[in-house]
Amino acid sequence: MEKPCILVVDDDVHMRSSVVEFLRFSDTYEILEAEHGKAALNCLKKTRVQAIISDIKMPEMDGITLLKEIQHRYPHTPVLLMSAYGDIQTAVEAMHCGAFYFVEKGRPSFVDELETLLKRALDTSSLQRENTLLHRENRTLRKALRTDWNYVGTTAKIQKLRSLTETVSKSRSTVLITGESGTGKELIAKSIHALSDRAGGPFIKVNCAALPEGLIESELFGHEKGAFTGAIKSRNGKFELASGGTLLLDEIGEMPLSVQAKLLRVLQEKEVDKVGSDAPVDVNVRIIATTNRDLHKEVSEGTFREDLYYRINVFHFTLPPLRERKEDIEALAEHFITKYNEENGLSVTGLSSGAAAELLGHSWPGNIRELENAIERAVVLTGQGTIEPETLLLRKSPQEKSGLTPGMTVAQAERELIFKTLDFCNNNKTKTAELLDISIRTLRNKLKEYENEAAHE
Repeated sequence: MEKPCILVVDDDVHMRSSVVEFLRFSDTYEILEAEHGKAALNCLKKTRVQAIISDIKMPEMDGITLLKEIQHRYPHTPVLLMSAYGDIQTAVEAMHCGAFYFVEKGRPSFVDELETLLKRALDTSSLQRENTLLHRENRTLRKALRTDWNYVGTTAKIQKLRSLTETVSKSRSTVLITGESGTGKELIAKSIHALSDRAGGPFIKVNCAALPEGLIESELFGHEKGAFTGAIKSRNGKFELASGGTLLLDEIGEMPLSVQAKLLRVLQEKEVDKVGSDAPVDVNVRIIATTNRDLHKEVSEGTFREDLYYRINVFHFTLPPLRERKEDIEALAEHFITKYNEENGLSVTGLSSGAAAELLGHSWPGNIRELENAIERAVVLTGQGTIEPETLLLRKSPQEKSGLTPGMTVAQAERELIFKTLDFCNNNKTKTAELLDISIRTLRNKLKEYENEAAHE
């Protein structure tokens, strides 16, 4: 444990040496010395100290003036003032200016009293710092809980989610967040990062489903110039870019097995091997992984490494779909009404009873993301007053109007559902994949397969 650093300031060399030697005897402190106030301030510019012991009467700058400067520049550093002139007026002035305590020099118990007071000053200062940090954490947490819609609601699942987020943010362990598309996995990851001691570092996201298999290794770990065709210069990977912060591996279930093995090594060794390099690079990164897949099932099917699964699954968040927390729908809707009123300068007052019933009756295949989009649209269309059902413009999901008929094969039903979902999403493939709960890569492969079938018919 690092020793507290104490600065002793006194123009009387004999007295200063006596105090320094006494404090050094216990081998508890690192000691710095200065002969007057100006020298002390110069010292403080270079070195962080935990407490200051200073004489009052000194040339260049006296102890009271030094105390006032320290109160202004280093308000959390305690100062003990001492003087051979122990009158009550001097003591009162010292305490009034913010001294932790005033000690009279020359008494038989002077140095013992000084050390006792020094320990008390350090303990008090430490408690004040901890209290300041706790207040800061609480402010950050309250802000996160106000702005993140994952925490809106009163169900037991949401209460547990709030508590778990706060607890997990204080650790450095890996986190796995699972849930359907639109349930807010990335927002939970950002909340954990924002509440952690890594909040000042980068938050980097990698979408494992969007990267071609041949490029994902380079994207994660980086590469050297000439490592492969097209590598015209060296490049740092996401692990290096996220060093000191958090790396979000979005849709980790889409990661190829070959890359999973290398990711496991990075998590174990805390170093990456760039493509084309033999020299490992140390990284200091917290990993949060998300997926809409059942990774436990993928492990049993051999498409996801069991050892990697347990490595990333230290803390596990399971986000419920909106259809399982319908009692929170109105609270979420009110949250989004407030948000989009503020963003657009509008004055929508709430939901009509009909609109509320419409929201509660919808299946929400796109989860909270779909609800937010619906409320944003309704707020803009309404402008002021209450939202009515017709402004919600809710469309039935492809599953609700699939048109599937008895006797269809599974392949035919799958094809029908994919094309109806594409139509529902106005040919937006990313949204289609989200609603169908499949990866964009799987959707592209299916569409290519249907295209090839049509070409050979």
